[in-house]
Amino acid sequence: MYPPDDLQPLFAQLGLPTDERGIRQFIASHKPLAADLPLAEAPFWSPAQARFLHEQSLADAEWAIAIDRLNLALH
Repeated sequence: MYPPDDLQPLFAQLGLPTDERGIRQFIASHKPLAADLPLAEAPFWSPAQARFLHEQSLADAEWAIAIDRLNLALH
């Protein structure tokens, strides 16, 4: 898994805990996602979080690298 500090800004943007323990717990409690389930469609996101992840991934925005890392960690 990528170091949690790489994911801290993304977790902050999503309104999730940003400390190392919180990030590791979030990932551990939500993985593994089914291989065919896109990250933004995972059932644990709020509608706003899912929309953000989807839009930022499509736009290949500045968040795309962190989103890809989270996607890898959860799959």
